[in-house]
Amino acid sequence: MKRILMIAYHFPPLAGSSGIQRTLRFVQHLPSLGWQPLVLSAHPSAYEKTSDDLLADVPAGTVVRRAFALDTARHLQIAGRYLGWMARPDRWISWKFDAIRQGLKLIEEFKPDVIWSTYPIATAHVIASALHRKSGIPWIADFRDPMAQEGYPADPLTWQRYLAIEADAAALARYCLFTTPGAARAYQQRYPAAASRMMVLENGYDEESFASAALQPKVAMPGVDELALGLRPLVMLHSGIVYPSERDPTQLFVALGRLQEAGALGPDELHIRFRASVHDDLLQSLALAYGVQDFIELCPATPYREALAEMMAVDGLLVMQASNCNAQIPAKIYEYLRAGKPIFGLTDPDGDTAGVLRGAGLNDMARLDSADEIAHALPALVRDWRRGKAVLAHPLAVQQASRHGRARALAALLAQATSSQGFAASRR
Repeated sequence: MKRILMIAYHFPPLAGSSGIQRTLRFVQHLPSLGWQPLVLSAHPSAYEKTSDDLLADVPAGTVVRRAFALDTARHLQIAGRYLGWMARPDRWISWKFDAIRQGLKLIEEFKPDVIWSTYPIATAHVIASALHRKSGIPWIADFRDPMAQEGYPADPLTWQRYLAIEADAAALARYCLFTTPGAARAYQQRYPAAASRMMVLENGYDEESFASAALQPKVAMPGVDELALGLRPLVMLHSGIVYPSERDPTQLFVALGRLQEAGALGPDELHIRFRASVHDDLLQSLALAYGVQDFIELCPATPYREALAEMMAVDGLLVMQASNCNAQIPAKIYEYLRAGKPIFGLTDPDGDTAGVLRGAGLNDMARLDSADEIAHALPALVRDWRRGKAVLAHPLAVQQASRHGRARALAALLAQATSSQGFAASRR
């Protein structure tokens, strides 16, 4: 069995990030495909929140090393302030020192065939680049989403550091992986010499987790008969973080206010549940500002499988993605598809998120930044969903989004990355 050294900040027991699932599910599925994972992560003290609920999903016997790391904003600040260089490219740059040391020990002990690192903690790529340079082992840089973007990061020096890290990966990595076609195209244009080595490897859902979620105690939800008879509101769930810029719900709340004032839609017909938004204060203030607090429910984070069970129990699901993230797709969308519920997409029709929905046969969409479009779409959507006329994701699209399928695709790339002939061909 070949070995892969996986450098990932997002790994159990970190809590509160769907990004954990990508590395964790690769770790689960790669052994059956001939690859033994060796995980190099950060010490849990670096995590702002931890939870044990996913630790049991790490296969028994998996080698996991946790390098010393500090969160600059929490551990190194004085009176709420810290020097910028101490958090560049990110707040966990201290991770690199012990991680490089431990990574070299793992390389000496286990002789891995390939190194894999995953963003959005850019320090992971810094560590991988150093280990690649010292060992000569092929490196795969998993970007997931774009790094240096227009206006992001806002700090010019951090932006320059991001640019240097991604340029280093483009020059040295055998493959650069992205989760969306738009992100891959952008980087192929930015680094044309490396275009043939830039691939799309989407996120997905884990079937075994859904099977376990189905055994969870049932989420308290009245039946569909009460919904069809108008005895309760339709419950639409947004599960996960509501980023103030990338998933700004302001126009949704404006639309709800207009519809309520016009008598076209009321809280007795629609209930929107925000689960683990992280920004409850923002949502609460917006709901009060537009007089729609009776439409809205704010709920705390819940263990992963309970979150999946809730997706399968509610009447419908809500995904939000602004046009400034057209080259990104919320990882949660694949779990939404597998949950078997109708989905309302508030997103740019030209973005990759809309492309995933349309590819699954789903067309209930409006622009996130258009209260007019949302107000036009919601009443008919709620009426149709209440009557059982919602369109669900096409089964083939759901099947193709499984994490096991994504792991097979990664295993194929790993085989190519460790082939000198394949590398030579990819660079021509």
